Amino acid sequence: ELNTDKIREAIIMIDFFIAQYKNASNTQIFLEFVAFIFGIASVYCAKKEHILVYPLGLISTVITVYLLYQAQYFGDMTINIYYSVMSIFGWYKWTQKIEETPIAISRTNLKQRWIGFGLFIFTVVITYFVYIFFNYTLKIPNYIDIFTSGIFFTAMWYMAIKKIENWTLWIIGDCIAVPLFAYRGLGMLSVQYLIFTILAVLAYIEWRKILNNNNQTL
Repeated sequence: ELNTDKIREAIIMIDFFIAQYKNASNTQIFLEFVAFIFGIASVYCAKKEHILVYPLGLISTVITVYLLYQAQYFGDMTINIYYSVMSIFGWYKWTQKIEETPIAISRTNLKQRWIGFGLFIFTVVITYFVYIFFNYTLKIPNYIDIFTSGIFFTAMWYMAIKKIENWTLWIIGDCIAVPLFAYRGLGMLSVQYLIFTILAVLAYIEWRKILNNNNQTL
């Protein structure tokens, strides 16, 4: 009976996922799938501290901008535009060398934490006015979107300068985004962010090991 209940729950979840795409065009489904694959590949490369995190992520975010514009989720759309810009910045930053040594993983200092907090507040305010600009009636999911936009904005900057705290922020934001995208009917993006959460936890563990090893060799 226990197995029957689990099977029934799995069927309900699958039906919920499939139902979201009954009225979707083949183009939307294809683009979501491409963004899904490239997004996961990007996070995996970030976990491995590989430069491909940025070109792969750029493909995913550009597609996501289009999909979110079509769905009129302007807060998420704005933050994905920022992701695209920061992907170019991060791509450049990770190729830079300090005294012939690639930029290393480190922790934020007090100044960087305050800058991160300032970026969070700035993003929240800007995202709020983006919704106002589009004359969108704000509801609870939109306020959640505004809040997560601030988290992701700061996380992206911390990743560009290889601060380990970026993964903590990604984990928090991803955990919020999973049910939010499911509620909005973007099932594939919801699953994508669930995988992002798992990868972010694994990436944090891996980066922490690298950071500890670097500290021991100093």
